Amino acid sequence: MTTALDGKVALVTGAGGGIGLATAEAIAEAGASVVLADRDEETKGKAAEGLRAAGRNAIGVTVT
Repeated sequence: MTTALDGKVALVTGAGGGIGLATAEAIAEAGASVVLADRDEETKGKAAEGLRAAGRNAIGVTVT
């Protein structure tokens, strides 16, 4: 089944937790690849790992 976000890439800021993480998860669930951006390297990394463990295409970047 294809969705409107298949083949798309989304950049989500503040994606290490809270609303940013929930947004990244929803976008990934809808089929997009997700770039998770956050100032906290550890939380961003864990969030990206969690999405990948769930079978989603995700990477994390640290914003300074």
